[in-house]
Amino acid sequence: MIAPPELVSFLRENDNFFIATHISPEPDALGSSLALAMALESLGKKVTVYDRDIVPEFYRFLPKHERFIHSTSRMQTSSCNLILLDCNSPDRAGIEGMGFRSSTVIDHHETEKDFGDIRWIVPNAAATGVLIFYLIRQLGTVITKDIALNLYAAIAIDTGTFRYSNTTAEVLRVAAELIDAGATPSYVSNSLYDTWTEKRFALLIASLNTLEIQNGVAFTHVTQAMYRKTETAPEDTENFANLPRTMKHVRVSAFFRQIGKAYWKASLRSRDTLNVAEIAVSFGGGGHKNAAGYTFKGTLDAAKKSLLKSLRKSF
Repeated sequence: MIAPPELVSFLRENDNFFIATHISPEPDALGSSLALAMALESLGKKVTVYDRDIVPEFYRFLPKHERFIHSTSRMQTSSCNLILLDCNSPDRAGIEGMGFRSSTVIDHHETEKDFGDIRWIVPNAAATGVLIFYLIRQLGTVITKDIALNLYAAIAIDTGTFRYSNTTAEVLRVAAELIDAGATPSYVSNSLYDTWTEKRFALLIASLNTLEIQNGVAFTHVTQAMYRKTETAPEDTENFANLPRTMKHVRVSAFFRQIGKAYWKASLRSRDTLNVAEIAVSFGGGGHKNAAGYTFKGTLDAAKKSLLKSLRKSF
C-alpha cells in the first residue's frame, strides 16, 4: 500500500499540524493520531492532537494519550494544517466552522465525503492504523515502541483482534512488524478486554436485560437513567453493540444509546455481506459495511420500527 505522493510531500514540506479525529474515539482513532503525531515530531514538526471528547479510561494504556487537547478556545487554527484522521468530515470531529490553512483527510470508512484538499481514503483498509503504518514508513521515520503499540492497538480494535473478515495476510504482516518494533499483543488484548470496572459490568447487564430479537435483528439499549443508576458514562458502552451479534441466528445487532430527550445514537453491527453502512447513510450516518451508526430523533420504539423497515429491504 502506497500513500499518495502529494500527501507525503505535504507532510514533509509543511509544519504546524493539527491532528483531529472523531468524537467518541476508540483506539483506531486515538492510536493513529498519536502515532502520526510522534512520527511528525521526529521530523521536527510542531503537532497538536485534538479530540472533542476525553480519552475513555480503558483506552488510557495508549502511550502519550494524555497529550490530547479537548478545547481550541485559546488557539488560532487558521495558521494550522489540519489532518483529519479516521473520519472524513469536520462535523464527525466536532470542528465544523473552524478555519485551517489547509486540510488533509486519512480514513478508511466507506461513506466518503468530499472534504479535504488532499484525501487518502481506502475503504478496504482494515484500519486507519494500517494507513498510518505505511505513511510513516514512506516518511522514513523510525517506528518506535510507543508508535508500534499505538498502531497495533488501532489495528487490533478494528479487526476484533484479528477475528473479523477484514483480517488479511497483509494485516497480519503489518501486525508482525509492529510486534518486532515493540508492541505486546497480550498487553493490548488485556487492556482492551479485561480491565472492566464493576460499574461498567453492571451497565452491560442492564443493557442485555433489554434484549429483544425481531426478524433476525437483536435490539438492546441504554438510557440516561441506566447511567445514573450504575454511575457510568456513555464511553462505558464501548463494544456493547458487538455482543448480541455473537448469537448464531442474529444477522444485525442494533444498540441504541440515549443522548438526550427522545434522541438516540444507533450502533449497527452485521454479519457477512449485509451492508449496514448503507442503512446508516439513509439515516444521515455512515461507517463500514459491518459496523456503522447514526443518530435518531424520536422515541425508542419509533427508532426500532424505522430501522426494521429499512432492513427489510436489505434482507
